[in-house]
Amino acid sequence: MPQNYRHTKVIFTVGPATDDEEILEELIRSGANVCRFNMAHASHEGIKKTITRIRRASQKIGRQIALLMDVKGPEIRTGDLEAPLELKEGDLVDFVRESSVKGKAGIPQVSVNYPKLIEDLKVGDDLLVDSGLIRMKVVVSEEKFVRCQVITPGKMGNRRHINLPGVHVDLPSLTEKDKADVIFGIEQDFDFFALSFVREAADIELLRNFLLENESKAKIIAKIEDQTAIRNLEPIVKASDGLMVARGDLGIECPFEELPVIQKRAIKLCIENFKPAIVATHMLESMITAPIPTRAEVTDVSNAVLERADCIMLSGETTVGKYPLECIKVLNRIVRRMEQTVKSKPAESVSLETPAEKMLRSAASLAQEIDNSGLVVFTRTLRYPLLLSALRSSKIPIYAFTDDEVLYRQMQMVWGINPFFMIYTQDREESIQTALHILKSKKWVEEGDRLVVITNVLARSKVVESIQLRRIE
Repeated sequence: MPQNYRHTKVIFTVGPATDDEEILEELIRSGANVCRFNMAHASHEGIKKTITRIRRASQKIGRQIALLMDVKGPEIRTGDLEAPLELKEGDLVDFVRESSVKGKAGIPQVSVNYPKLIEDLKVGDDLLVDSGLIRMKVVVSEEKFVRCQVITPGKMGNRRHINLPGVHVDLPSLTEKDKADVIFGIEQDFDFFALSFVREAADIELLRNFLLENESKAKIIAKIEDQTAIRNLEPIVKASDGLMVARGDLGIECPFEELPVIQKRAIKLCIENFKPAIVATHMLESMITAPIPTRAEVTDVSNAVLERADCIMLSGETTVGKYPLECIKVLNRIVRRMEQTVKSKPAESVSLETPAEKMLRSAASLAQEIDNSGLVVFTRTLRYPLLLSALRSSKIPIYAFTDDEVLYRQMQMVWGINPFFMIYTQDREESIQTALHILKSKKWVEEGDRLVVITNVLARSKVVESIQLRRIE
């Protein structure tokens, strides 16, 4: 297997620390596979300029990366305050729809932007402010306000984010802002859209219909961020094209000790359903300001690799961090070392249905039996790459060749798949020889290596599936 090969993919979020063509070039050269744009903080004009830089950098390197738009989604926030509130344990706060409601003397009022907050909350529910730093419990529910008691004290400023763990909120899964952002993303040829706060499969279908109406080939990544999503996890996985375990909000909405359990279950479900799984948030959080990771972060990244996640994602580390390039290099070191320790045959538990699909497991087994081998597949859909990836065969590079530029970029997110763009010819043998030449010229293989090629062949005017063993010359 080539030294530069890595099964697990890396997603980085672009921001002020990485919005420079030279840095982008280094990130891509160092192995970044997908660039994420966070629409909570990005402008359309700024994104256009960054995409131009990314494509120029990719052109220099000769490898395109995928573009992922993280759609902001709905959110509940507090309104403006005359002055920050210094809240102590036991203090009372009234949350209202609008600040004109007459309150009780001595109890501060805080307005919220969610009209149904009062209807949705009942006595005993938790209300978390500012990413869970301030915890409150509802003690009174009236027609025009809910009164909460402070459990965990803190300082509350303007427009703080509110979480309501376990409460089903009546918010649209796709806001008007989201729709405008997605239209812009389609115009800019984004490959993936990550939908925030997905609660059920219907949320995915709403975005999918919107994409189809606008003739987009982009894939949908469901972000799992609250308890409702966990209850509906399997149908969400089936409806989506991939899953992001967004451990930030998820860690607020769910007991933190449940996070590893949820992560492991989500990755397993994705593999079983041939969907990419992304582990996100706090992977290398300390490296926002420090040049090396904590030992706990090294272990966290290692666990994601051992659980066979498709992708690990960087957020603040590459948007505002001091060491964005070092973060990519750290992930490379950890991932490659951990993947060296894994010895797994093509998974028997993965359900392959048709005879042609079952043949893929045989091809993977053959490649694993041969030293310095790998798999070559030609494809115009994601189906075969996803099936081969789901087998999670250790130490086997999967070289996927396509003449579809969108598919070429989308395969950058799939575990174990190394995509190549090439123009097919009518002569199948010529296409195979071209693919082998590309691999040799790019030093993925050497003379004498043997590769298992999955391809169609023409036998007496009939096209049949085949597995071929080819030697690099």
